Amino acid sequence: MIDIGENPNYRTYKSFNIRIPQKYVVHGIDVSYAQGKIDWQLVKTMEEDSVHISFAFIKATEGLLTVDPYFQRNWREAPKAGITCGAYHYFRPEKNGKWQARFFLQNVKWEKGDMPPVVDIEKLYGTSPEKMRVQLTDFLNYVQAKTHTQPIIYSGLSFYQDYLAGYFENYKLWIAQYNQPELNINAATNWAFWQHSEQARVNGINHVVDFDAFKGDSLAFRKILIP
Repeated sequence: MIDIGENPNYRTYKSFNIRIPQKYVVHGIDVSYAQGKIDWQLVKTMEEDSVHISFAFIKATEGLLTVDPYFQRNWREAPKAGITCGAYHYFRPEKNGKWQARFFLQNVKWEKGDMPPVVDIEKLYGTSPEKMRVQLTDFLNYVQAKTHTQPIIYSGLSFYQDYLAGYFENYKLWIAQYNQPELNINAATNWAFWQHSEQARVNGINHVVDFDAFKGDSLAFRKILIP
């Protein structure tokens, strides 16, 4: 049921406890240690008015030394429940980009049907934008050379517009902007995923979780997966 007075293209789903943009058909979440131990079977079976979780981005690593303590469990259990998975690395631009890429690849083994590798870049951490872009380029080049798959770049909308726009146009993007009926970004931008909420409630997860939409239909989604 559409709540009276709501935008019909951006309506509340009471079971997920958030509003969800209506034009998207492929939905997912992203998780890390912050969500604790997840019951992925419950995640997979949750549904309201055809909205269900098809994919999950899972935090794997950060910087040069940190492995997410729940990564291996999530990476093993989510696919068993029938959820398409991707792994992401939280990038620290003050540290060597190639070394971070090597660390990421040491901890993640991708298989056919997984989503491409993701790098999460959100802050400068005292690094100049120019230096950040150099380190990020080194990371991206190394991951692509070793996996033969072009990575996806995740960032918040403002960080992307301030520091990344115009430099990484060939990469698919996963952009965060919350509580909007539509992603407020240039239509020509090469975005594929939109993290549109950080407050979703999902069965099997005892903490709020980010909710994401894929830009295309299910056929387009399958085309971006690792062949």
